[in-house]
Amino acid sequence: MSVQECEFRNIDLKAGDQLKIQGKVANDPERFQIDLGADNDNLALHFNPRFQEDDSAIVCNSKHESVWGEEERHEKNPFEPDTAAKIIVKLAGDYFEVELPDGKEIQFPNREGLDIINYVRVKGDFKVTSFKMY
Repeated sequence: MSVQECEFRNIDLKAGDQLKIQGKVANDPERFQIDLGADNDNLALHFNPRFQEDDSAIVCNSKHESVWGEEERHEKNPFEPDTAAKIIVKLAGDYFEVELPDGKEIQFPNREGLDIINYVRVKGDFKVTSFKMY
C-alpha cells in the first residue's frame, strides 16, 4: 500500500465535537499521522503511531509556525498491521482525547489554545474508509 493522504480544510470543529476516523493500517506500516489545527504549519494535535522495531510507540506533538513542540511518547501502540481500526478524537477545549482501537484513551493538551479546528489531515500508512464529524 502506498502512502495515503486525506486532507480537509475550512471545516469548523470546536469544543464538544468529535471526529471518527475509520480505516485500514497498511500491511507493512512504518507510521501514519492525524493532524488537527489551523493549517499544516500550526497544529494543535499531531497524532503519530509508529511501527518500527526500534520505535514502536504513539507520539503526540504540536506545531506553532512550523516549529515542533516537545513530543509526548506513549510506548504502547495498539494498532496492528493489515487490520481495520477506528480512532475517535474528542475536542475537549483545553485538551484532546484520542480513543484508540483497544478502548484506551490518550489525552494531549491544546497547547495552541485553538478554539476552532479548521484543518484535518490523515497521512501515511493508513487508508481512510470513513470520516465523520459530529
